Amino acid sequence: MKYVIQKNSSAPAYLQLYIQIREDIISQLYPYGSKLPSKRLTADELDISTVTVEHAYALLCDEGYAEAVERSGYFVIFRADDGFASFSDKSDKSNAQTNTDISVSESFPFSVLTKTMRGVMSDCGEAILNKSPNAGCAELREAIRQYLARSRGIICKTKQIIIGSGAEYLYSLIVELLGRDKIYAVESPSYKQIEQVYRMSDVRYRMLPLGSDGIESAALQRTDADVLHITPYRSFPSGVSASASKRHEYIRWAEKKDSFIVEDDFESEFSVSKKPEETLFSHTSSDNVIYMNTFSKTVSSSFRTGYMVLPLDLACEFEEKLGFYSCTVPTFIQIVLAELITNGDFERHINRVRRKKRKEMQGK
Repeated sequence: MKYVIQKNSSAPAYLQLYIQIREDIISQLYPYGSKLPSKRLTADELDISTVTVEHAYALLCDEGYAEAVERSGYFVIFRADDGFASFSDKSDKSNAQTNTDISVSESFPFSVLTKTMRGVMSDCGEAILNKSPNAGCAELREAIRQYLARSRGIICKTKQIIIGSGAEYLYSLIVELLGRDKIYAVESPSYKQIEQVYRMSDVRYRMLPLGSDGIESAALQRTDADVLHITPYRSFPSGVSASASKRHEYIRWAEKKDSFIVEDDFESEFSVSKKPEETLFSHTSSDNVIYMNTFSKTVSSSFRTGYMVLPLDLACEFEEKLGFYSCTVPTFIQIVLAELITNGDFERHINRVRRKKRKEMQGK
């Protein structure tokens, strides 16, 4: 077995194993339908516990690369050629449960928020009244850059991150950046504001029907769209999450058509998976994915703060074409968010909610 577990690595052993097996599945060393090595064999050869292997295999199942068959082992369900993962009835039920609304409170602790606000006002003084740089305050953009690198696998430069007042505002900037001559494709059904922004921007758009694991492959292949706008994690209002196969299908579609993908990652931080959801941005090598997220769910919708990560070439084009746009988020709010991320309160809140959600699901 070629896998290597680095004992001195900061990444836990189960995550190291998961990444190595996942890459072999994607490269088809383990083709669709093949059986993965047994937990005991893998544990013995790598000198790790079977519990560690079990955690790695559980992640592969969570992400849609494999599924467990009772008394038979783990089998690959990732298809590299067509984007459809063949889930068993048991897997379908598990996926549906994962997407079910859970009653755990997701509100950010008010006491932590007010303490941070007071600290920022005390430390920064009148500087909080200064006008923000057009792309956003350096403190927040750098905090986001580091957070994305350690928690989402997104490696980027600070200049690729643009701050704006919520998703709808950023959608409109994307239209201005990519052009009104482009045809935009949107999931059907989808968050209604996405379609409304494209309609009000007077651009052509197509509605692509969702299946059980993402946009239907036939519709995706037929579309004449130049830009694909997707919400791969728990699309609203359907609750559909794109499988691993489907996410790679989206990437192949964009590469083949020399097109762009807008990856709207809203709410994915609260996934009950044992690791954060994979992003298309971190998997593509073509610099054709625009990653978007907001703090509406993780901190407060009243902050009206979102951000997008542009491919490097697009970031330079953005500066040339749209760099004159003023940032629409107050400096004070940006510095507060930067402090929450930097001091760890932001991630502690996310982890607390995820743990509670997992416990609630286990109790059902």
